[in-house]
Amino acid sequence: MRLTLFVPGLLLPEEIVAGSVHGLDAPALSLILGRGQRSAPLELVDGWLPPGFIPQPVPAAALRKVGAGGTAPGDWLCLDPVHWRVSHEAITLDPPEQLCLSAAESLSLIAALQPLFNDWGELSASAPAAWELHLARPLSIETLALPAALDRPIDPKLPGGADGQAWRQLIATAQTLLHAHPVNQEREATGRSSVSSLWPWGAGAWLPATPRRFDTVLSNDPVLAGSCATNGSRHAPLPERFMPSAGPTLAVVDRVAAPARTLDALAWGAAVQSLEADWLAPALAALRHGVCRSLELIAGRCDGSGRAVSYNLDRPALLRFWRRPADLVHLT
Repeated sequence: MRLTLFVPGLLLPEEIVAGSVHGLDAPALSLILGRGQRSAPLELVDGWLPPGFIPQPVPAAALRKVGAGGTAPGDWLCLDPVHWRVSHEAITLDPPEQLCLSAAESLSLIAALQPLFNDWGELSASAPAAWELHLARPLSIETLALPAALDRPIDPKLPGGADGQAWRQLIATAQTLLHAHPVNQEREATGRSSVSSLWPWGAGAWLPATPRRFDTVLSNDPVLAGSCATNGSRHAPLPERFMPSAGPTLAVVDRVAAPARTLDALAWGAAVQSLEADWLAPALAALRHGVCRSLELIAGRCDGSGRAVSYNLDRPALLRFWRRPADLVHLT
């Protein structure tokens, strides 16, 4: 087994890392930082996916349809329901899964919105909070991938591109409709977040074949599941903790991402310690005993920069006792 462990949110901005790691006990992570070979800075694909896995631009909508068990002929666009969180400083996007939309709520909202998008295509859902538009004609917009835009100030210029202005007007009309919809009125009356707007991203066509880097991909993301369908990799849901498998394996552990986006140091530290107990310490033990031939830890940022670094470790490197474990302040 050769394990690549991708942990979005493990890399922090320099100005907050010292306060976040103060008093944090993570010996396995410290050992990886100290004895692993650190790469030059890497760029996450579309600001949120592990490098070297999916070619850019990522047709996320089509991949998500395939990953959810459907088919995706033609061109597609993610058009996800989102809640705008308003503060004195900015308007930011909450993750769609926090809406906890029911299937009935999703279908009702889609039925009301479809007439607005008749000229552009047909709207459907691969999951209650994951909507896709099957495009009837070419679309030219520039936007951010939703995972890279979460918990960040909304840019009023997005979407941009040749069709950007038309789509900004279209989304503004959708916001008015959503505000008055009975589903949102019921949600607000019961203290739940409303669907404030829609976020377009991930346009493109499903690619029938892409290069294969991993035999197995462990992830809860349907975009990655759809990508596996294009290259023959085996896809499975991410287990709660490390489990050996055969061949090159990618595991996407995203439990650190949410507190990293919101700069919640306490929650981030707790998530890192669970990562330590469930993944890093068992993976190092497997490396020591020869069950795992190599370990690559890719630490990514969740601040929209798309920055990442990797640490590569094999058994000989693990045995270099003269290389001391590194302080966690190196997680920048």
